[in-house]
Amino acid sequence: MRLSRLKLMVVLFLTAILSAPLWGTTTPLPGTLNYVEGKATIGTEALDAKSIGSAQLQAGESLATELGRAEILLTPGVFLRLDRNTTVTMISPSLTDTEVGVNRGRAMVEVDQLHKENDIRIAEGNATVELLKTGLYDFDVERGQLRVFNGEALVQAGSQQVKASRGHQVNLDIAGKLKAAKFDKKTDEDDLYRFSSLRSSYLAQANAQAPQVYVSSGYWPAAGWWWNPWVGGYTFIPAAGIFYSPFGWGFYPVRVVAPIGYPRFVSPAIVAHRGFAFRRG
Repeated sequence: MRLSRLKLMVVLFLTAILSAPLWGTTTPLPGTLNYVEGKATIGTEALDAKSIGSAQLQAGESLATELGRAEILLTPGVFLRLDRNTTVTMISPSLTDTEVGVNRGRAMVEVDQLHKENDIRIAEGNATVELLKTGLYDFDVERGQLRVFNGEALVQAGSQQVKASRGHQVNLDIAGKLKAAKFDKKTDEDDLYRFSSLRSSYLAQANAQAPQVYVSSGYWPAAGWWWNPWVGGYTFIPAAGIFYSPFGWGFYPVRVVAPIGYPRFVSPAIVAHRGFAFRRG
């Protein structure tokens, strides 16, 4: 009885991924919508659950949230999350030259993997911030501020530049002198931080679910973004090694989640139970 139910679950899952137009055919580019809740728009186009994976910010286009939030994919392993009442503009959607402007509100960037070929920059006001290391970065337009929860960033404003590392913030007002100062990370773990942490955990679970089912269907995913219909969005699969989000969630390569000899049909609950989707520390 249990085996029949398990087979039914797998059949339904495979039907979903094989019928999805995004499965194995489209590689999302920087600017692709990966999550939305509440009211959000790209120009005059209203976004909803059906927009996930298909709506994409082109150069010069803006995404705005009102009483809602959104998540946008940048390069593989890098997620841009918008708070309520926030507007961002895609400046450059290239994989090797990625730049987004935060025009209003707040946004967080989670960087789980960064290649030397990646050049990821976030513009806020008159400053441009280059993300140098994996980590978590908070951009607050109202405060005119960058906060580095983890990682390292290079801030440039006019002729000034300064590096900000973990636990440091920078006032991005070009009228003043750029300098990095410490802040209390625990105090600033607010609603947007908790939302980002929750999204990171869901994406880690999706990473644990998808590869072993793809492999069982005869398809071996390459590294990058991969669609998981159970979460209704893309997750990140690295080529090799285990990468951890700033919140401690692990992202595994296919050989770890679905190695040779792994049972052909395994439910996501079993995968999670066996420790593939766990939090470090």
